[in-house]
Amino acid sequence: MSDERAVLAGGCFWGMQDLIRRQEGVVTTRVGYTGGDVPNATYRNHGTHAEAIEITFDPARTNFRRMLEFFFQIHDPTTLNRQGNDRGLGYRSAIYYGDDDQRRVAEDTIADVDASGLWPGKVVTEVAPVGPFWEAEPEHQDYLERRPDGYTCHFVRPNWKLPVRAEALQDT
Repeated sequence: MSDERAVLAGGCFWGMQDLIRRQEGVVTTRVGYTGGDVPNATYRNHGTHAEAIEITFDPARTNFRRMLEFFFQIHDPTTLNRQGNDRGLGYRSAIYYGDDDQRRVAEDTIADVDASGLWPGKVVTEVAPVGPFWEAEPEHQDYLERRPDGYTCHFVRPNWKLPVRAEALQDT
């Protein structure tokens, strides 16, 4: 079985990459810009793109549902265009799906988050087809690995853990 890809946006990409890279089954991560209007996006010129993370994962060790459950634990999907002190369209919450299965899993996971009552409000996470991913500059890759005391607004929220459903475990 070959590796799979997930593209997620949940605010500043530094903190997301730092936490997601440590998850079981994650093979590689890189940060960049997606979901917007500027070709060859950069940190200084990314137009309406979101700061995002591209994740390659081993489906024999994890699945898309587990990636999303963790994604919803490390950022607040109920705040529109904001995470922590970071505000603006570039810091929105979004799931960029690669196929109909990923879209279905994304929508199902969002419905479960909303139904759980564990988060402070309804999910505002955008669900859209994946488009071009513009890799961020080298100084943004692995930022918190190189600068452990650097800025992040991402952390694991133990109370934001979805209850396990038997059928959800089988989602890919």
